[in-house]
Amino acid sequence: MKNLAFVFLLGLCSVLPAHAEDPMDLLVTITSADSQNQGIALVLAGQAMEQKAHVRLLLCSDGGALAVKSKESTLLKPRNVTPKEMLQGLIKKGAQVEVCALFLPNSEWKQADLLEGVGVAKPNDVAAMFMRQNVRVLTF
Repeated sequence: MKNLAFVFLLGLCSVLPAHAEDPMDLLVTITSADSQNQGIALVLAGQAMEQKAHVRLLLCSDGGALAVKSKESTLLKPRNVTPKEMLQGLIKKGAQVEVCALFLPNSEWKQADLLEGVGVAKPNDVAAMFMRQNVRVLTF
């Protein structure tokens, strides 16, 4: 009986590390127009992607303007890159980027005005994501 319990515990130990290494999902919401807030949100999202997290960015309110092609973005040191350039880099690396469902209907812009690779979020999809246990949510 003791041998059986030992074998069971040994098997359980071999399963637990695999579960602990499952990639985390990260939902980053950007509502700020401040370029430094946008920048740090995007830097952290990029770092999470490098650590194998699945990243979804939700751009709402003033943060939604970050996804508009014609809107300028401020150059940030020390890398001399704009938040818009960082956003485009994350899109190229596979981040899912969306404006919130309220952004376009309450602004002067249309979906055609958004950067390539930026979609419009569906509230039920976003809610389902942040309800999952393996999701971290950051808001800037």
